[in-house]
Amino acid sequence: MLGVLSWKNVWRNKLRSIVVMIAVMLGVFAGVFLIAFSKGMVDGRIQSIIQTEISHIQIHKPGFQVNNDFSLRMNHIDSIMHVVIDTKHVVAASKRIVISSLVASAETNTGVKIIGIIPSEEKKVTNIHDKIIAGSYFASPERNEVVIGLKLAEKLKVKLHNKIIITLQDVNMNITSGAFRIIGIYQTDNNMFDESTLFVRYSDICRLTGLDGTSAHEIAIILDNNKNTHTVMQQLKAKLPGLNIQDWTQISPEAGYLVSAMNQYLMIFMLVILLALCFGIVNTMLMVVLERVKEIGMLMAVGMSKAKIFFMIMLETVYLSTTGGIAGILIGFILCKHLGKVGLNLYFWKDVYASVGYSSLIYPKIDLQMGIVIAILVIITGILASLYPAYKALKLNPAEATRTD
Repeated sequence: MLGVLSWKNVWRNKLRSIVVMIAVMLGVFAGVFLIAFSKGMVDGRIQSIIQTEISHIQIHKPGFQVNNDFSLRMNHIDSIMHVVIDTKHVVAASKRIVISSLVASAETNTGVKIIGIIPSEEKKVTNIHDKIIAGSYFASPERNEVVIGLKLAEKLKVKLHNKIIITLQDVNMNITSGAFRIIGIYQTDNNMFDESTLFVRYSDICRLTGLDGTSAHEIAIILDNNKNTHTVMQQLKAKLPGLNIQDWTQISPEAGYLVSAMNQYLMIFMLVILLALCFGIVNTMLMVVLERVKEIGMLMAVGMSKAKIFFMIMLETVYLSTTGGIAGILIGFILCKHLGKVGLNLYFWKDVYASVGYSSLIYPKIDLQMGIVIAILVIITGILASLYPAYKALKLNPAEATRTD
């Protein structure tokens, strides 16, 4: 009965109630959309790190990642590869030679990281071959071919089929160099990666440096599911003692921190929105109480308990906030689910996003659990917003209130 009465009271002033509900709806919708947008942007960055730059797990000789020391190579690399491939949840692995080098064109030169790969292996681990915007990804059997990033090509002022000179250190610690023809140009979502990383064949880099093809600096591993990363890493540590085995959160700690902190940051933002809405609802309900001083006094005079008065005001407030909040959640949920399939292309800010490693094509991500949490927060907001107006109603003196005009 009290619930029905409270619901009818909400609609006694339809315009005011609708305005409050719309305000709550817009605030909650904005929060839901921003949460979904941010989660989608971060998930896109994580996918880029795993599929393009790092992979799920990497294996190195201890100390290699400190300064990319050329001498810190893993020997008997094929045996290690067999152990890795035979591990449960491992989909593919790629051995690499990784060298810090100087690359020069006819115009200029710059420092880069050269990654010597076996293309057939690398295709199963990274998606660089899908990022080719000009030329091909080692389609021909010719020697000394190189695939470089678009930003590096622009920096060196070179084009497809031009030659560049790669200068590096060989196995005898002597400086050696070789001419490589550009047969492919790729573009990822990370300008810094594109500007600093180029790919050559494993066999070409072995021949240039004097390696015998039985060693590598790095093994990149892709798994069937990111959730299995920790399990596989522990298994590999047990199978390959003496090697440094790290997952992508350890290799790129800022990305790992971003994931762990994202939910907390987003919930804090949502709480700020709800707090702002709470003040608006409190103000509205105070006006409601002041307008109904005589009515509330009469209810008290005829025997309605203060507890019922309190719960009546509280229910009215909860109805206002919940109706608008649920509408905002539903609209946000439907829109985000749609955009999660088709994507939101912020093409005009593509360069801005790429400068910090993010894609301009965002797929907002929202799940049912997040919607339920927000709905609960909206209800709590309504309850908290009702406390002060309800308290003011309880402080009324029935005798004085009934004489109020």
